Amino acid sequence: MSPIVEVQDLVKRFDSFTAVDHISFSIEAGEAFALLGPNGAGKTTTLRMLITLLPPTSGTMRIAGLDVTRHAIIVRRLIGYVPQSLSADGALTGYENLLVTAKLLRMGRAERARAIADVLALVRLEEAADRLVSTYSGGMIRRLEIGQAILHRPRLLILDEPTVGLDPTARRSVWEALLALQRESGITLLVTTHYMEEADEYCQRVAIMDRGRIVAIGTPAELKARVGIPGATLDDVFTAVTGSTLESGGSYRDVRQLRRRAQRYH
Repeated sequence: MSPIVEVQDLVKRFDSFTAVDHISFSIEAGEAFALLGPNGAGKTTTLRMLITLLPPTSGTMRIAGLDVTRHAIIVRRLIGYVPQSLSADGALTGYENLLVTAKLLRMGRAERARAIADVLALVRLEEAADRLVSTYSGGMIRRLEIGQAILHRPRLLILDEPTVGLDPTARRSVWEALLALQRESGITLLVTTHYMEEADEYCQRVAIMDRGRIVAIGTPAELKARVGIPGATLDDVFTAVTGSTLESGGSYRDVRQLRRRAQRYH
């Protein structure tokens, strides 16, 4: 069976600056795959090419066997995307946010009613559906945004720093929703994160980017074994292959401010 994501010799240049430098990797269907790296490593640029927002300078990308550049419209139907920047509208309720998304997807009335009910149950927001999102906690906001991204039942869900700015309890609630989604639908997850312990605990494989290149790839156990340090962590792996360390919630306002601050450095 072919991988759901295949990236080969991918390059993205902005004038004389090379943001992504000849990277190759693949992701199996149903896998949770983490893309790690310091700020400016090229992670977000890679995601933006995969979701068809940026054209590559060279190289190939395939999702479900389809060339991302040549079949962009079809590929968009196969993917869901949760950006790092805040996408939920605080002036609307959780239900209204999902309804707007469903209408943008041109779902019929009966279809969107079923889809919204299913998603609210999956992300555990049924009781909060009629509350304004401005009253939600950071974890609830992120679960709602995941719900918006999966209304059309994509095969691949791409998340850029899904737990940025969240406290440990909220971070776990987001990952519990993602794992429930993975178990129920077999969806594939591609995640960027600054939290090494998340990648270690929740992802089957990890790729580490540095200065536009992939400098290590494998399962967390494989990568830790290569370091040769008893009890090594992914932080140790990251330091060994990049020579640096990663610097790793709150109300609606807190989450908005934290995400805006984090976005400046990508």
